Amino acid sequence: MISKEEILEILNGYDLENITIATVCSHSSLQIFHGAKKEGFRTLGICIGPPPRFYDAFPLAKPDAFLSLDSYKAMLDESDRLIEENAIIIPHGSMVEYLGIQNFEALAVPTFGNRRCLAWESDREMEREWLLRAGVNVPMRFESAELIDRPVIVKYHGAKGGKGFFIAKNKEEFQSKIQRGQKYTIQEFILGTRYYIHFFYSPIRERGYRLRRGTLDMLGIDRRVESNADEIFRIGSVNELEAAGIYPSFVVTGNLPLVLRESLLPKVFDLGERVVETSIELFGGMVGPFSLETIVTDDLDFKVFEISARIVAGTNLFISGSPYSDLIESGLSTGRRIAQEISLARSMGALEEVIS
Repeated sequence: MISKEEILEILNGYDLENITIATVCSHSSLQIFHGAKKEGFRTLGICIGPPPRFYDAFPLAKPDAFLSLDSYKAMLDESDRLIEENAIIIPHGSMVEYLGIQNFEALAVPTFGNRRCLAWESDREMEREWLLRAGVNVPMRFESAELIDRPVIVKYHGAKGGKGFFIAKNKEEFQSKIQRGQKYTIQEFILGTRYYIHFFYSPIRERGYRLRRGTLDMLGIDRRVESNADEIFRIGSVNELEAAGIYPSFVVTGNLPLVLRESLLPKVFDLGERVVETSIELFGGMVGPFSLETIVTDDLDFKVFEISARIVAGTNLFISGSPYSDLIESGLSTGRRIAQEISLARSMGALEEVIS
């Protein structure tokens, strides 16, 4: 991994009045570019091959320029070009997946947030340690298939976007479905409503929901639309579907907005606060957007089953603001909030607090 000192040395050579916000043309790039433009930044889209034409349909979110590459790995060889643009890269899920965590950690270009947190997010053992040390409720995990005594959800390591999950009602069904030779995690299947909560942690702001250092925002909530899982049972019962060889698929195809019962908001902020404070102890802390993937039971308890330690695609619902972010600032998106944090850090002479 490139060191923080090396990144700060590069940043010291920047023309800070002409910072460019750059990201890969995928995932949440539209709102990242849109938010950066609203805050007065130049924008740069990183793409493979010719610039994607769909940006022409969205002029308020079209990057000011494109950097066309032969492969995502070529970003490592084009760091000088990005540095010449005074670029600060905004990581998102697609960028990290396409580039790979090790390549991302080695990328010699200033990046928003703490790049160390992505290793903790992507490793299920490290992520579980993080959650347990934060003292939040997590689903029970089964170390062996022989211990399965209830419905479980099985997640292959590296599964992205809901692909690589399956549900088993018992250990016999688990044995019939598991793909041998792959690493996997077995968790109890929790009945409840899924809430993907979008937070933003600022180590430099002082106004808002205060932590020991900085502030925590809650910018929105979504739930995922998952391939056939949300519609499959319209065509038959579980037994009928299984007899026909039809099984639920959890590949994410879109997102829906949600709001919580207001009485649950204290629990939400407590979860976010615990996760942030523990991240500071473990690896110096998250910076910027993150999401807690939760299930709320009929007892109104939250179970946290994953952390996404960067902007998530569910925030694309709220490019013009959410029922929550509008109570902070009208029309505030997560993409714009990122740009605001960079702008604030620049004005305070504190870019080293939000860049790695």
